[in-house]
Amino acid sequence: MQVDISLTDQIHPDEVLEIYRANQWSSADKPEALLAALRNSHSLVTARSAGKLLGLGNAISDGFLVVYFPHMLVHPQYQGQGIGRQMMAALLDKYAGFHQQMLTADGKAVAFYQSLGFVHAGKTEPMWIYAGSEH
Repeated sequence: MQVDISLTDQIHPDEVLEIYRANQWSSADKPEALLAALRNSHSLVTARSAGKLLGLGNAISDGFLVVYFPHMLVHPQYQGQGIGRQMMAALLDKYAGFHQQMLTADGKAVAFYQSLGFVHAGKTEPMWIYAGSEH
């Protein structure tokens, strides 16, 4: 399967919500906010095959020093095929040399991000005020 990774793709509500719901992410319950957040990210990466959206991720950044990767999703039917790795490679290439590249990972995602070079952030503790319930 040919997968096209893009940092300039346009996303459509139905295809985005399909991936978020398939991954059981609560942000799908706020579609207007989710789409606005993705479209206003510093970067948005997508993976498509024959026009079908297989995955997407985003970055929030000051553009110079710090980047945070809040969302990285691959439709469950296509997980384990290297699509997430390709999307992260595109983002990591764009933000190479930034002083701080960070994300929050849980479950199976921890090993995935460790394989990309991410490590536990020193003595820090992740903290949040979160409206979801899936974590």
